[in-house]
Amino acid sequence: MGPLLCLLSAACFGAMGIFGKFAYDAGVSPSALLLVRFSMAAVVLAGLLALRPVARPPRGAVLTALALGAVGFATQATLYFEALRVMDASLLSLILYTYPLMVTAAAVLLGRDRMTRGRGIALAVASAGTLLVLLGAGGGAVSPLGAVLGFGSAITYTVYILTSDRVVHRVPPVLLSALVMAGAAVALTGKSLVTGGVDLAFGPAGWLWVSGIVLVSTVLATLTFFAGLRRTGPSTAAILSTVEPVITTALAAVTLGELLTPAQLSGGLLVLSSVAVLQIRPAGKAEPALVA
Repeated sequence: MGPLLCLLSAACFGAMGIFGKFAYDAGVSPSALLLVRFSMAAVVLAGLLALRPVARPPRGAVLTALALGAVGFATQATLYFEALRVMDASLLSLILYTYPLMVTAAAVLLGRDRMTRGRGIALAVASAGTLLVLLGAGGGAVSPLGAVLGFGSAITYTVYILTSDRVVHRVPPVLLSALVMAGAAVALTGKSLVTGGVDLAFGPAGWLWVSGIVLVSTVLATLTFFAGLRRTGPSTAAILSTVEPVITTALAAVTLGELLTPAQLSGGLLVLSSVAVLQIRPAGKAEPALVA
C-alpha cells in the first residue's frame, strides 16, 4: 500500500500543470488561481484537523510554518504558475524537478551532507540533462522568461525545503500543511489588496479546474504523500516521486498535445535517473521527512 500511495501522490502533483493550463483557458488568472488554491486548501485541511485534533506545537514552530507558506511556498507557486503561462507544462515540470539536485548541492555547501563520488557524478549527469532539456528544442521553442521563472521556482523550493527541515519534526504533518497553506493564503491576500484585487468572476469551468488543483494536486497529493511516507520511509518515497514529471509529460501529450523532442526526453531521463540515485541511502541512514 505504501508505494501505491506514493505513486498516487506523484500522479496528483503531476496533474497540477494540466489543471493550470485548462484553468487559464477558462479565464482564470495566475493570481486568482493561487489565492483560491491556498485559501480553499487551508479550509479543507482545517476541517480535517477539526475532525481529528492534534497536540498544539510550540509557538515558534507555528510561526515558522506560517512564514514558510507566506514567503517560501507562495513565492515558489507564483513563479511556477507564471512560468506555466508562457511554456509547456511538460517542459516546466522537468525544469522544476532540478530542485532535488539543488537541495543536495546546497546541503553539501551548508555542511548538512557530504559530497561522495556517486553524488558528484549524479550532479554532473543531471547538469548535462538539464542542458539537453533547454537546448533540445532547436527552434527556440523554450521561452527564456519561462525558463528563468521555472528555475526561480526550483531555487525557491530548494530554500523552502532546507528551511522546512528545521520545523517538520516539531509539527504534525496535517497541521504543518494547514499552517503552510494558511500562511500562503494570507500573503497572497495581502498582495491582492496592494495590487488592486483579484478577479474571481470566472465561469464554472474555471472553478472546476481550480478545484481540481485544490482537491487533487494540493490536499489529496499532500495527504497521500505523507501516508505513503509513513509506510515506505523517506528514501523510497523520494525515489517513487521521480515519476511526477513523467506523469506530467504523459498527461500533457494526451490532453494538450505537448510533445518533447528526443533530445529533451533524453535530458529529462538523465535528470530523473540522477535524482533517483541521489535519493538512495545506505541501510540505516534515513532522511528527514519534508513537506510536499
